[in-house]
Amino acid sequence: MTIRSAYQTRLSSGEITPDGAQARAVEALAMLEGELNAWGEPSIVLPFFKRKPSPRGVYLYGPVGRGKSMLMDLFFDNAPTPKKRRAHFHAFMAEVHADIDAWRKGDAVQRKARFGQNRGDDPIAPTAALIADKTRLLCFDEFQVKDIADAMILGRLFEALFERGVVVVATSNRAPDELYQDGLNRQLFLPFIALLKQKMNQVKVSGPKDFRLDRLAGRRVFFSPVTPETEAAFDALWTEMLDGDVETGATVEVLGRQLTFPRAVGGRLRSHFNSLCGLALGPQDYLAIAERFHTVFVEQMPRLGPAKRNEAVRFVTLVDALYEARAKLVLLAEVEAEALYASGDGAFEFERTVSRLQEMRSADYIADRPDET
Repeated sequence: MTIRSAYQTRLSSGEITPDGAQARAVEALAMLEGELNAWGEPSIVLPFFKRKPSPRGVYLYGPVGRGKSMLMDLFFDNAPTPKKRRAHFHAFMAEVHADIDAWRKGDAVQRKARFGQNRGDDPIAPTAALIADKTRLLCFDEFQVKDIADAMILGRLFEALFERGVVVVATSNRAPDELYQDGLNRQLFLPFIALLKQKMNQVKVSGPKDFRLDRLAGRRVFFSPVTPETEAAFDALWTEMLDGDVETGATVEVLGRQLTFPRAVGGRLRSHFNSLCGLALGPQDYLAIAERFHTVFVEQMPRLGPAKRNEAVRFVTLVDALYEARAKLVLLAEVEAEALYASGDGAFEFERTVSRLQEMRSADYIADRPDET
């Protein structure tokens, strides 16, 4: 099946609706699909023959929930390339850093065992060779650069990958020129942006609808009490929001610290109440979470009170951050909002949060869209 036919199948079934921006992205991916068919798998090239250049990749960018990941998945599933890999960008870069660290710390025997080579002081070339040996088509979801350690190696790493014939397809909320915006020493990152624009066709996917957030329209987003029935409904809504995506996990960097969330993918986060509000997190952490995720599922929220005053304060801060970002909150709680902190010291201050929770479950709030970045 080609990406055109796979996309048409979804249209015909009513699973998705016609969207001009998506259609343009399908055509760009279909062109790459054809070029990959013609290119085939690289073989041994004699010195007096010029290697056939690899096709240009595709960079899909635009606001959250417009179908970028869905389109890339359709392309990846049907791409005519045996050696292909789909990875979340942050997970991929974690592997790259591990390989670089292994090269730097390894002796000749260890380098030979892991990389198939052992000479030289520069870890980028053997790391790129290791990736290229296993992968001809590399598909990235949620491509973004916020870490200076990533920014400083991406240019040389991707230059080496492109030289070895690796074709890259990526989705991102940001246009190439907006990557690592305001980052430290960003001028050193600009050659990488130029390389991306040279090696990848850019397609903006910014249709009028946020398809994932539309799934919340008219749906229950506050579940209580905690029973097998409400847990099942909460799980079902999370599965629907995943839309077939795999929970890759996410890391959010805040003031040099890293917050790790195992149950996350793209702009969606699912977390236990204790993981978000039982730890010593502060306003900057919650602001970063609200910026990173457009939909947050919080489960197993207990009844609060003076004995859980610190947890309550953190929850208030989390709700405020999500509210200001117009992010969506889906909550599985022991009691209804007005009973979460009904009496005792701190109950009066919590009333504003109850009001916000009531608004955040309203149809108007759910229909509102978070700031597009």
